Amino acid sequence: MSSLSESSLFQLTSTRFRLFLREPEALFWVFIFPVLLAAGLGIAFRNRPPDVLQVGATSPQLTQALNSDKGLTAITINESSGTYELATGRILLLAIQQPNGVVYKYDDTNPDARSARLLADRAVQKEAGQKEALHSSNDLVHETGARYIDFVVPGLLGMNLMGSAIWGLGFSIVEARQKKLLKRFVASPMPRWQYLASFLLSRLALLVIEVVAFLGFARLVFGVPFRGSLWDLAALCVLTSLSFSALGLLIASRARTMEAASGLMNLAMLPMWILSGVFFSATRFPTVIQPIVRALPLTAAIDALRGNMLQGVGLTQMVLPVTTLLVWLVVTFVVSLRIFRWR
Repeated sequence: MSSLSESSLFQLTSTRFRLFLREPEALFWVFIFPVLLAAGLGIAFRNRPPDVLQVGATSPQLTQALNSDKGLTAITINESSGTYELATGRILLLAIQQPNGVVYKYDDTNPDARSARLLADRAVQKEAGQKEALHSSNDLVHETGARYIDFVVPGLLGMNLMGSAIWGLGFSIVEARQKKLLKRFVASPMPRWQYLASFLLSRLALLVIEVVAFLGFARLVFGVPFRGSLWDLAALCVLTSLSFSALGLLIASRARTMEAASGLMNLAMLPMWILSGVFFSATRFPTVIQPIVRALPLTAAIDALRGNMLQGVGLTQMVLPVTTLLVWLVVTFVVSLRIFRWR
């Protein structure tokens, strides 16, 4: 046991761990920020009753018909004033009475206005005596796992694993290079691979606290489900963290200043923040760029995390995202070892 505690790998790993815990800014961004972000998004997109849409009508009869629908609240207004109200966003739709029917004036690029148009026409047709050709009813579902907070938590977890791995590893290496500490390490009898491996091991130690704190909060406060195996989820988190740690190592392998490292890190992470589907599905992007989107490590990580947590998919059923993460891990780490600059 004494030989283990005296080894250079153990000493370097424990030093990295202690240095991280002494940085209040790092503790905030790794542990507190994702919890606050999840809390804010969970409250903003919580389950709530449907919005009542504000509309206008040019006759009292139309106003009465529109108000008969629970999803609408209508006011009587003339056409010129109603057009002004539309332009200023105070109403979503104006129903104009015509001798042979009704004209709906609205902005069809506004989703709420399109919804108001459907509700308004349904109310007017019903008031006019039109009967349904086929009876229909609603069966409303508010199932855990289908909410926005359930969707966004795996995305936030993947984003946080990426940021803490790349920033935590990259800045530490560049700072040591800038302070000429790497030259001292390379002159010591310590194997070079142990220095780099100490960063990866310290990341794994912090990973347990980071993931348990965030997912525990999501579970206790919002009831976010864990439908897959917890062991598979742990393996995915470890693989994700190692993949981004290797990417951070590659970014820091040549950078000489903190400014250069910061620029390279932001350059690497910005496309993934936008394209990888943290806050909305990555399938929203055009088909032509989908191969690029799917090749990004954050996309693979988020897809795998959502598959495990929300759908209960096992690791053996997630061959593509797991393979993508493994390729990023192996390729970036091997390249980093080849081009790493110790001075």
